[in-house]
Amino acid sequence: MKMIINGMAADASDGGVLEVLNPATGKVIDTVPQATRDDVETAISAAKKAQKDWAKVPVHERVEVMMRFIAMVEERKEELARTLSDETGKPIKEARAEIGNISIAFKAFSEKAKHLYGSVVPAGLEAGQDKTILFTQREPIGVVVCVIPFNFPCDLFDQKVAPALLAGNAAIVKPSTDNPLTLCKLTEIMNVAGVTPGALQILTGRGSVIGTPLCAHPDVHLVTLTGSTEVGIETAKAVADNLTHTALELGGNDAFIVLDDADVDLATDELIWGRMYNTGQVCCASKRFLVHKSRVEEFTTKAVSKISAIKCGLPSEEESQLGCLISEKAAIGVEEQVNLTISQGGVVVLGGKREGAFYEPTVIANVPKTADVAKDMEIFGPVVPIIPFETTQEAIEIANASMFGLCGCVFSKDMKKAFAVANALECGGAVINGASFFRSFEMPFGGYKFSGIGTEGVMTTFNEMTRLKSIVLKNILE
Repeated sequence: MKMIINGMAADASDGGVLEVLNPATGKVIDTVPQATRDDVETAISAAKKAQKDWAKVPVHERVEVMMRFIAMVEERKEELARTLSDETGKPIKEARAEIGNISIAFKAFSEKAKHLYGSVVPAGLEAGQDKTILFTQREPIGVVVCVIPFNFPCDLFDQKVAPALLAGNAAIVKPSTDNPLTLCKLTEIMNVAGVTPGALQILTGRGSVIGTPLCAHPDVHLVTLTGSTEVGIETAKAVADNLTHTALELGGNDAFIVLDDADVDLATDELIWGRMYNTGQVCCASKRFLVHKSRVEEFTTKAVSKISAIKCGLPSEEESQLGCLISEKAAIGVEEQVNLTISQGGVVVLGGKREGAFYEPTVIANVPKTADVAKDMEIFGPVVPIIPFETTQEAIEIANASMFGLCGCVFSKDMKKAFAVANALECGGAVINGASFFRSFEMPFGGYKFSGIGTEGVMTTFNEMTRLKSIVLKNILE
């Protein structure tokens, strides 16, 4: 697989390559170029030039390009899903769903782009402005670097690339080195669909080599990044000297709160969706399960029963419901976190074993609120740590003690109690009677505290990816 630079397939300037492995089998799927700093300079130079031309394309014509892109993706949807499953380790059914989201997202952002109206401040609203009219309009921000993680590469391509292009920007995609193949194919398809050459490019390579040169370049105007909090902080520091805009969607350790009057059957059903999807590798997955002490036994029993019924297997198999982690290294990390939680008082009642990149769905009971996982340790895997609490206020305090504030959820049959908890959670999104793993394309998605800066979604992304200009008609009236 090649990079796309200035509308053309490209190798690394020095010929270097990286192998892309199937994490479930350990076999090499393909290779991609290992981009160099020279490649970064070439891509940014092309993007800077192309952005000026692409911005001149009327919005309705940009939308037509997006519609052609959607049609081409539809023709290749099974191929794309297979590639995504093979390189990521997610079950094929989940991979198909992610490819299916492309049409939903690009249509939604296209509709919004055609309605980015300005505002008018008429004369006479303030003293001294009786003869002056002011209006506003949104203009492209320029060159946008889109840093995309491994866990939902296509969904994040949708969230970043669609609004960037529709707003008249040029976009450079930096995918994860673990699974860049599907995004290389999508970038190629978009170029065939008719985007101005250079307006959408993709650079494959290690972040340690090209990350800072790409993000900190003075000709980059926005870095939109989804990833770990550590990488987000590093990026913010790297771009500070140029006052480059950033939109950062970072880590999370979402609290899943089960009050004493909750529907435990509903809560444990939502646990399956909210924790086991994508083998638990989800930023806004529920990761801390705070359960009222009167419902702990029931919740644990039902959680173990339902999780035990999940069909684990090779991601390529149609019946598989749970695949592997993105790499054996990632699985080893989860294994170490589980062992730490056990040493801090937790008791494994299901799972707890690793084989290569596969980690068993795991339930840890009796986790004390002093354990690392109860606060800031984010386990990126299919692990359910159950933390008992005595009062609703105690649950809120445990939830809010984390450095993270991405999302959270609460289960209760009393809507007043549920809303009070949702309102008290220090996070960017709170779900009532559903898992915190909820992200529609329309909603503004983003976190508080160390979970990020800014929001993504049809409602708000264009605000991040455009500049607001005021044009004044001074003394236009007699």
